[in-house]
Order: sequence, then structure tokens, then C-alpha cells
Amino acid sequence: MIARADCEALDWADPLRPFRDRFELPPGVIYLDGNSLGAMPKAARARMGAVLDQWSRDLISSWNIHDWIDLHERVGAKIGRLIGAGAGETIVADSTSINLYKVLNAALDLRPGRRVIVSERENFPTDLYMAEGVIAGRAPGHQLRLVDADGVMDALRDDVAVVMLTHVNYRTGRMYDMEAVTRAAQAKGALVIWDLAHSAGAVPVDLTGANADFAIGCGYKFLNGGPGAPAFLYAAARHHAGMRPVLSGWFGHAAPFAFEPSYRPADGIVKMAVGTPPILSLAALEAGVDVMLDASQDALRAKSLQQAEVFAALMEQELAAHGFRAASPADPAQRGSQLCYDHEQGWPIMRALIARGVIGDYRAPNILRFGFTPLYLGFTELWDAVAILRDIVQTRSWDKPEHHARARVT
Repeated sequence: MIARADCEALDWADPLRPFRDRFELPPGVIYLDGNSLGAMPKAARARMGAVLDQWSRDLISSWNIHDWIDLHERVGAKIGRLIGAGAGETIVADSTSINLYKVLNAALDLRPGRRVIVSERENFPTDLYMAEGVIAGRAPGHQLRLVDADGVMDALRDDVAVVMLTHVNYRTGRMYDMEAVTRAAQAKGALVIWDLAHSAGAVPVDLTGANADFAIGCGYKFLNGGPGAPAFLYAAARHHAGMRPVLSGWFGHAAPFAFEPSYRPADGIVKMAVGTPPILSLAALEAGVDVMLDASQDALRAKSLQQAEVFAALMEQELAAHGFRAASPADPAQRGSQLCYDHEQGWPIMRALIARGVIGDYRAPNILRFGFTPLYLGFTELWDAVAILRDIVQTRSWDKPEHHARARVT
């Protein structure tokens, strides 16, 4: 049996506990949704305020005086350190979807004559939508081959140009062996694109060690960059010379302020930039990334695994008879920093939890998703969250009209 005092003891022994003070968190809220939108670093408010001051005082001169012009490269380099990228292989730009469009087109161009994109059937829908759009708009005759997660290796044939996978599945938390999949795909002559939306800042990632080709990811989840934070894009240096930008914007030009009438791509990763960087958003993202860089990635992963173990044990201890079915892999090495449960009343139960101050999220058709963000989530909060969930289920307080009503954002 796990008692609340046991969780309190884990909190006192937690080496990451001081990081909680670096975030603004509302009192009385247990936040288990940092895997969807990270909490706000206290430094973000000051960092954005400083940029606002620069804008008000120095106006357009700020691009030179305060080095705004290189901010997307600087923050990209910092994210690169978190994901095991080499120097000059990562940049911040646009959204995750746009970056996927860019790298998918680049990868297909690097594999002429091959006509198949392999992806997981349960991949995040926007990734599949973007692949469909690429095929419809630029790659007629290509095929999107969807397989189950266990079938990826069997789908690797000589006609495959690109394997496009999310490292940690958004719905279940299942995590691929990046190195093994990349090696197998490349052995068949294919390139691999990794979506790191639920990986960067959550689990150890070593793109260089895995010999990854391309990767993309968002800045607003575990990187705590704020709602709608710009995304990042990675391309291995060996592909830089051959990759061709499908979106030839002026910030990807070799000399953007020469205002030449024809496009001439910049060298390296910079050619994958498109339009003017969003400086305010970049300032907030940099604050979040800086906090992550101050923490040990090994300690983050160790605490994440321990929190998942405690939460799973509490769910079994307190709620085994109430219809919650684990939807995440049982093996901790095969999952990211979240646990998911299937329940036929998943939506109203999650709405009732949120009404009681326990914020998780819901993914159709019946998944309750709980994210573990070790920098600011404590063990005692896990015990309290499960206790509240037990009360909601036992009293059937979830079965109220206001909890059944659907919201636009889930």
C-alpha cells in the first residue's frame, strides 16, 4: 500500500524539487497536462517584458542592437543540445506541421524513384494530413502506407522513400526505439523523420547517436515555451547540401537583405527558415528552454519513470474495480512521460477531474491522459489526484450534465 506520507517523503528527497519555484503555478491545481501545454516559467514574463522594452525604445534598430536577427538560430541551437543534435543542425521556425511539410518534401526529393511514405496508423492526425497534402500537391503517384506500431519494421521495403513516425505516441505514450527503427529503415535505403513533440524535454533523445535524418517538434509542451510557441526543425548535416527548401522564403535566403529578385538558398540549416521570426514568442520559448538546460536530463527521466510507477500503482490500489484499463505500455522503457487509461466514461470523468482542480486531458474515443512533468510536478500531487479521481468515480459526480457537455478543446 502506498500512503500519502510515502509520497511526501519522495518529494522531500527529490533532487529536482527546487525547479518548481521557477514556474508560475496556480494554487490548488494539480497539473497533469504539461504534455499538452507546459507551465509558465517565471523567467518568461521578465524575458518578454525585456523584449517589449527593447521594441518600445529601440524600435526596428532592435534587430541589430539586441540581436533579434539571430534569435531563431540561437534558440534552435539550445534545443539542439537537448535532443542530441550537432552544431548547426537545429533551427526554430514556424509550426510543427509546417516544419513537417518542409522536411517531408526535402526527404522525398532526396529519394527520387521511391514512392512510399510509411507511417503509423495511430500517428498524430496532423502528421498524416500533411503527408496526404504533400502527395496531393507535389508528389502525385506517391502512397501513404499506414501500419500498426508493431508493423513498422515489416513495412520497410525497397519502395519506401520516407518513414515518418512520432517518437512518443500522443494517445498511448508508446515510445519507439529510435536507433533501431532508424537503422532498419536506412538499411533499406529510406530516410526517417521523427516527430519529437512528446519527446523533447521529456525523454532522453540522441539524434546524433541514432544517426537520425530529420526531426521536428513543438515548443509548447515539455519545453514550456507558451501557447502556440514556435516549433523546431532538425536536419542532419550530411543532408544540408542536397536538401531543397520547398518554401523558399526570404529568411532562408543566402542574403535576405540584399533583396535579390531570385531565390538563393542559405547554407546549412538556415535555408529551412521561411519568414520573419516571431521575436516575442521566441523570447518566451528561450526562457523555457533555458530552464530545461539547467536540469539533468537523466534526473528528469528517472523522476518521470518513478512518478509513472507511483501513479500506476495508485490507480491499481484505489481504482482497480472501476473500469480503468491501461492504454500505455507496461514496460517503462517503451513509453514517454505520460500514462493513459481507457474508460467508457472518459470524457465526463476528465471534465469532473478538471472541475476539482486536477487537470489532465482527454483523447477520443475514450482516453484519459496524464502527463508527468518532473520539473514542477510532485509525488504528493499524484496521491491527491488519484484520491480525487476515486471520489469522483465512487460518488458518480462525473454524471452531471455540465460534465457531459462537449468543449471545442479537449
